[in-house]
Amino acid sequence: MFSDSFPKMPSFRLDGRRALVTGAGRGIGMASALALAEAGADLTLVARSQQELEDVATATRKHGVNAVTVCLDITDTEAVQAAIGKLEPYEILINSAGTNKPALLADTNMADLDAVMSLNVRSTFLITRELVKGMVSAGKGGSIVTISSQMGHVGGIKRSVYCASKHAVEGMTKALAWELGSHGIRVNTICPTFIETKMTAPMLSDPEFKQYVESRIALGRIGKLEDLMGAVVFLCSDAAAMVTGSALMVDGGWTSV
Repeated sequence: MFSDSFPKMPSFRLDGRRALVTGAGRGIGMASALALAEAGADLTLVARSQQELEDVATATRKHGVNAVTVCLDITDTEAVQAAIGKLEPYEILINSAGTNKPALLADTNMADLDAVMSLNVRSTFLITRELVKGMVSAGKGGSIVTISSQMGHVGGIKRSVYCASKHAVEGMTKALAWELGSHGIRVNTICPTFIETKMTAPMLSDPEFKQYVESRIALGRIGKLEDLMGAVVFLCSDAAAMVTGSALMVDGGWTSV
């Protein structure tokens, strides 16, 4: 006999929810935006290239959602505060903007250190802080997802600065999960392995390096943008209603040894 006491599958749909995605013009940010659009979320796409943003917006609108673009340098504090202050509250934030400048410690200059830490850590903090104000005031809860890295959990040669930035993001996420939990706001990271993007193309073009990377991945292949899209939707949806302060590893097994 059917019983109403049986559990019901939570929805992965995001219809009507407002999402802001940084780094939305290309790579993981673009894929995140497309995934959210397919799940029904209305989008605000943020990046520094207006043309790239328009191209992504056009693609997302094919799913029948609203998509607006904001051409913005998120390392500019005053510009971020001015831009975000004009926007209605959001239920979803995807912090995808990031960079990497691989180098041995002795070869790392301060300009590269500042650039990586500014975009990967400071800007993530800034955008999150500004959007959380609206989330809290709206009182509807929400989901914050930062694209971290497997390098936020392990080390790597020529990755001292990048690892420092991603370990910082992981710590920030754990702290914010506790700070914002009482407001119904969940805070998590997605930690990819090497993904085929424009940013990783130069390093993966080295056959020796690519072979090394593949040897560290249990599944034996480089990741694709499509490998991350389901993880983004999951963490933003009601299916992840009890997930916060967590790192979702999409690393093909890299960190499992």
